[in-house]
Amino acid sequence: MQLSDFDFDLPEHLIAQHPPAERGGSRLLAALPNSPLRDCTFADLPEFVSAGDLLVFNNTKVMKARLFGQKASGGRVEALVERVLDAHTVLAHVRASKSPKAGAELRFDGGIDAIMEARENELFRLRFSGSLNVYELLERHGKLPLPPYIVRAADDDDDARYQTVYAKHQGAVAAPTAGLHFTDELLDALRGKGVQTAELTLHVGAGTFQPVRGDNIADHKMHSEWFEIPPQTAEAVAQTRARGGKVWAVGTTSLRALESAARSGSLHAGSGDTDIFITPSYRFQVVDRLITNFHLPKSTLLMLVSALAGTAHIREVYRHAVEREYRFFSYGDAMLLGRI
Repeated sequence: MQLSDFDFDLPEHLIAQHPPAERGGSRLLAALPNSPLRDCTFADLPEFVSAGDLLVFNNTKVMKARLFGQKASGGRVEALVERVLDAHTVLAHVRASKSPKAGAELRFDGGIDAIMEARENELFRLRFSGSLNVYELLERHGKLPLPPYIVRAADDDDDARYQTVYAKHQGAVAAPTAGLHFTDELLDALRGKGVQTAELTLHVGAGTFQPVRGDNIADHKMHSEWFEIPPQTAEAVAQTRARGGKVWAVGTTSLRALESAARSGSLHAGSGDTDIFITPSYRFQVVDRLITNFHLPKSTLLMLVSALAGTAHIREVYRHAVEREYRFFSYGDAMLLGRI
């Protein structure tokens, strides 16, 4: 398929710039197989999930990954931490008038000193000095990185609203946004109905916003992200399969982690990097249902949902969403999809 097969017209005013007034106050478009489209609210989710089904959540936590400062020469520099390597070393995207060379000294706001040790493809390996570990340093002095289509600076409200209520493990530079709709009350209601829950971790990288270049999608190289499937989550999936329940991925990051860990044909616990690229014709091994937000035109995530639910169906879903003025992207509304 060609990149142009995944394009659609999106009015700019539908791109959500702020979260809804209250967490969980979003709309929900139910677009499950063999059912008419239904315009709902996210609070209606328990109607669609059955007792014995399993919801799998990504418990990654967004770091305050953006740092501002200057080079020893005085030129301004901005760093976006992509991956933490150890207590003092990271891989980061660096923006400056001239890229720093190996050995260059950088000083970020807050009196944070770092050395640019080496270039690793498009990323820079930075080593920070001082007694604070990277996570402590970023929490004190970093800024929350909002997606590029949110055209404003992050504020104090974003510090809370751009995290899920179940976020645990720092390491992401973007939120697993389908999870932003969940409240503790909704989770309790689902569990009270007999719905099972499990967690995994996939640290979302800035590459999630990387555009596809070139019209032949087979030529696209996916970014790599670290993930971990705990043994109890692999066991929960196996038990759900045994009792005839459905496995629901909460967000495309949960889906990508589950499918990456099942490339052999069955799901295995463990950790590693994944660059899985899911396009139409992909055969799903684990996921039956998906809760997700609406995605960018021509994006790899639009290709993923087309693989799950069918290209023609996704075109109908997105046409409906635009006509009914659903809010799009990270702070936008959600939809329910099922495997065809």
